[in-house]
Formats: sequence, C-alpha cells, structure tokens
Amino acid sequence: MLRELLETFDENDVVVFDRYYGSFMMLALLSLRGLHVCTRLHQLRHSDFRRGRRLGPGDHLIAWTRPQRPKWMSQEQYDQIPETLTLREVQFDVKVPGCRTETITIITTLTDPQAYSREDLAELYGFRWNAELDIRQIKQTLHLDHVRCKTPEMVRRELWVTLLAYNLIRKVIATSAAVHQKQPRQLGFTLACQSILASWMVLATGSCRDSRAMYTMTLAHIAAHEVANRPGRIEPRVLKRRRHRYPLMQRPREQLRAELQKT
Repeated sequence: MLRELLETFDENDVVVFDRYYGSFMMLALLSLRGLHVCTRLHQLRHSDFRRGRRLGPGDHLIAWTRPQRPKWMSQEQYDQIPETLTLREVQFDVKVPGCRTETITIITTLTDPQAYSREDLAELYGFRWNAELDIRQIKQTLHLDHVRCKTPEMVRRELWVTLLAYNLIRKVIATSAAVHQKQPRQLGFTLACQSILASWMVLATGSCRDSRAMYTMTLAHIAAHEVANRPGRIEPRVLKRRRHRYPLMQRPREQLRAELQKT
C-alpha cells in the first residue's frame, strides 16, 4: 500500500501528513521521490529550539539521524536512505475564540525561509484538515466505513473502486466550480453525489433527449449547493441517537446460532 501511495504523487508536490506519518523513513522515502513534506511533530519526539540553526522565533533547522532498518524495509532500500536529513522545525500558536490556545510544532522539508515563511507553513498545515473531511466523505457518504467483501483481493478492489468513484465525483465538482467561478471546496460533496446520481439515472434509462443540456444542468445544480464557511467550528464527538442495546457480535454467526439451538 505504501508503494502504491507514493506512486500517486508527482515530483515537487507537497505532502501534508498527520503526526503519525512524521517518521524519518517516511520523510526520506518521499524526499527520494522529489517530494516535499509538511507534517506535525510526533508526540514522542522532543523539541528543543535552543539547538540547530536558528531562522527566527520558533523556527530553526535541525538534523535527524537515520534509525535502524525497520522490518518492513528491505536492505537494498535501506541502503538508499541518507544517514541524515536536514529538516525545518516550526512552532506556532493556534488561537480560536473561546478556546485555549494550542501550540503546534511541525516538521517540513521546505527549508528555505525566504521562499516559505513561518506564516506560510502554518497556513499550509492548516489545509491538512481537508484530508480529515475527505476521509469522512469516503467513509460516511460513500459507505467505506465497513467493507463488505470477504477475501483480501476483493477488499482491495472495493477500496480502489470507491477511491476511483470519489476522484470522479471530485473532478465533476471541480468542473462545476471552474464553470461557475467558484472554489471546489465551496461546493457540498453529499449534494453533488445526489445530483450526479439523479442525472446518471436519467441518462441510463434513455429518457433524456439532450445529454449536453443535462450535463450543463447537473453542473449548475452542483454549483448551487454551497457549504457554509464555519471557521473554528467546535462540535462534541458524541452520538445523538443511541444505538440498540444489543451486545456486539464477537464470535462467528454459526457458533451463536448453534448456542441458540441448544437452548
């Protein structure tokens, strides 16, 4: 999966990751492909801005040393990893009205302070939240929170087909935004899915005489569904509707049926 993921990026792209992926090996592999990385510092890594080359307040260059070869990496691939990485460590505060100020430390391979200021890096990492929204749409709207296939091969197919559908929907949204002079993130994903599904059903039945007019109308419907701009939105992570009080199924269904038949 990691190799397939790396092949989806082009050279000189900037990858924004969560802190879980901010390891030396991940940064080195992406750097070997000509990619730049901006990720949050892992909570187990210690940060000391008194060391390294100081670039400004809460901004300095540091060097990471290559760790031992992990089990999932071959020796040939490990030999290609550089022994040290020169990285840039930036610290900034996130202030939301009514909430406690949070200090965030990020690691990036964008080491030029003239080309990328501290404020630019903070804004860049802020776009990482879009990844969380995209994952939510894939899991909830496209129903990938639970895979239905049983074999590993079919699970992979289900995963990639869903991602393909997601990319196609995003492409239609981007086309609608370009035609109607809007930003793609301004348009709602769920309502776009409904508009595409409705137009697809009309086209599939053959009842539409002018497919071009139908396509134009679909783009207009998608452009009309804008999402509200709610910066700093805070919502509790709780369920409004309680689920049934049945216990979770932790054993095969056949065993549970056999026990019921015995009683």
